[in-house]
Amino acid sequence: MRTIKHSGFQVIDEQVSGIDDTIVREERFSLVLNGIRVLDMVASGEHLRELGAGFVITQGLSKKIRAVSVEGNEILVSAPLEESCEREIETTGAVGFRCRPPEPVLSRCCITIPEVFAITGEIVTDLWQRTGGVHCSVLARDGDILFRASDVGRHNTVDKVIGHGVLNGVDLSECAVGCTGRQPRDMVIKYANAGVPIIISRAASTDQGIATADKFGITLICFSRNERFTVYTHPCRVSGVVPL
Repeated sequence: MRTIKHSGFQVIDEQVSGIDDTIVREERFSLVLNGIRVLDMVASGEHLRELGAGFVITQGLSKKIRAVSVEGNEILVSAPLEESCEREIETTGAVGFRCRPPEPVLSRCCITIPEVFAITGEIVTDLWQRTGGVHCSVLARDGDILFRASDVGRHNTVDKVIGHGVLNGVDLSECAVGCTGRQPRDMVIKYANAGVPIIISRAASTDQGIATADKFGITLICFSRNERFTVYTHPCRVSGVVPL
């Protein structure tokens, strides 16, 4: 990921010292869907093909991707649109689209308690420890990490890992996504559109995030850190959580 050095003054216990901090760069890219510029997005400049593909899938604009390419600061996506959608600004500040509601996520995918902790450990990256300025998501299946993405935006990291799955023919109904960001409704809808059955987050959800996960059949796990986590919905997918 692209970073720069920036000087500053650090205060620890009232002691002041000059430092050169590592700062992540935020860049602006245009998403062009079927030749039409849809929106501009602030993101980190890596895994842009995955970002474009993932965004189109997780926003419910299409269920498949024909092609993705990057030309300069434009991400060019070709995909058969499901139906006309209306762009809207989510309460979390993200750009969303009002489309047909997603189908419930039907999956027999299960995960163990040790696997939840293992996936959580994979989202604590060296880049985050050095900068504190990025989010991270991972795509996991059967205990293996298939892909990892960091970005200045939490939405982007989810789009990138899901985009990787879509572009590489991964059955997302067999996967879990681990992420650092909060899980309000607009984030949970992304997983529903992609058919991902399990979310593991270090952060919190909201009441509507939990209600949305419950409605669409998604197992929502939050506060996964320091050897603990909370399962809010569909706990039957986490072995050992629901007594037999």
